[in-house]
Amino acid sequence: MVRENFVLSFLLVLAVYSVSGAAIATFDDLTLPAESYWNGTDSSGGFRSGGAIFKNNYNPQWDYWDGFAYSNITDTIRKDLDSQYNAIAGSGQGSSANYGVVFVGWQEPPMITLTTAQTLEGLYVTNNNYAYYSMLNGNPFSKKFGGQTGKDEDWFKLTITGKDKTGEITGTVDFYLADFRFADNSKDYILNSWAFVDLSPLGEVAKLEFALDSSDKGMFGMNTPGYLCIDTIIPEPVTLVLLGLGGLFINRRKS
Repeated sequence: MVRENFVLSFLLVLAVYSVSGAAIATFDDLTLPAESYWNGTDSSGGFRSGGAIFKNNYNPQWDYWDGFAYSNITDTIRKDLDSQYNAIAGSGQGSSANYGVVFVGWQEPPMITLTTAQTLEGLYVTNNNYAYYSMLNGNPFSKKFGGQTGKDEDWFKLTITGKDKTGEITGTVDFYLADFRFADNSKDYILNSWAFVDLSPLGEVAKLEFALDSSDKGMFGMNTPGYLCIDTIIPEPVTLVLLGLGGLFINRRKS
């Protein structure tokens, strides 16, 4: 009987994972009016979604923020700074309404702190409207990717750095939000949908730090607007199952 209960419980752990996806953060547990955003004006210093804490820096004097915000805006047409809270995908990933907005500013790298250190399967990313249209068309401050001929080897890269509980770096993962370095120009792209970023190479992490880099630089650094959007942070399946099994073994010993 004990064995049957154990097997049944194990299957339930797998079922829960497969149905819910067991995401660490989806942003949908955050309350927002329709077509709106939160950018830290309450000076709270950040927010929590699920099992992750997102750092935010807001300066009321300049109405300036960096780090993380969140949004549910669906407009994919608006451009320039007015669209800094818009995901070019037009909604959250999958059935999600809310999504995270990342701005790499001047104070410190955007940082996510996990409430439980663990190995992650990954997360989803897409471009922000402001960055997307600046790369697609160019603007007074940044160039059109590919240049006038389409042959300029431009790129826009996200780097996610994992850190353990002591602050030591566990690894880095690079992902190109735009890439025009292909010999065949028909393969050049600017990401306009949600894409999965594999974070398993980072190993067990307690924190994630975000950085952006671009081929378009000037005397003050990157010209491409330093924004992207993220959603649905997913733990490694094996980690989740083992955590569930740990509880099952304890219950089995008690029985």
